Amino acid sequence: MKDILFIDKPKGWSSFDVIRHLRKRLYVQKMGHAGTLDPMATGLLIIGVGKGTKRLTEFIGLPKTYRMRVLLGKRTATGDLEGEVQEERAVVKPDKRKVEEVLAGMVGEIELPIPMYSAVKYKGKPLYRYARQGIAVPVKMRTSRIRRLRLCGVSREGACPEPACSEPVEPVEGKGWVLDIELEADKGTYARAVAEEIGSRLGAPATLAGLRRIKIGDYDVGEAEALDDTHMKSALSSSRRR
Repeated sequence: MKDILFIDKPKGWSSFDVIRHLRKRLYVQKMGHAGTLDPMATGLLIIGVGKGTKRLTEFIGLPKTYRMRVLLGKRTATGDLEGEVQEERAVVKPDKRKVEEVLAGMVGEIELPIPMYSAVKYKGKPLYRYARQGIAVPVKMRTSRIRRLRLCGVSREGACPEPACSEPVEPVEGKGWVLDIELEADKGTYARAVAEEIGSRLGAPATLAGLRRIKIGDYDVGEAEALDDTHMKSALSSSRRR
């Protein structure tokens, strides 16, 4: 049986949902992953199986590449479309050159706030617990390292995004404007915080409308297994043979 699995996580699944799914199909309880993906996100998830859990440290520190959709004109409590809308207003079509200048100015080390809906702890409890209870706590900042921010296209909400980047994404419903961006960043960088910062520098509220992890280091989502019974048969039969 393989001790490292490369999985293409579907939308709506938590990272632990993936592990629960694999445990049932591979009859192995000892599993872990090398970097959480939010349920709304899709893409590459590296799973350690059995002794492979000890190898996960090889992957955790690698840079990660995402295809992200940034919706301009809306800000939410969670920094993505799952949260309550806190600000919404009409925005004009963003100038492509201005967007590219903003993205270029964010490459390198940058201070970004840690989203309140995150597992980072304050006084022993994760921030999302305070957020769900409506308890205000000091905003934590984190130094993130962004290696690359590339604009792939600008489109209306509801329209099909431009195919300038390698990975397809779903259209976002509405009447605002959406930036399609590829982000490459080091461990600990929150795409939601990056999206909001892009909007702030463009003078508009913004939220993360879609996220797909396409690479971890040199490992590409194109080589990952999809989580359906057909694609999992090979992994399952391999585990039983050994």
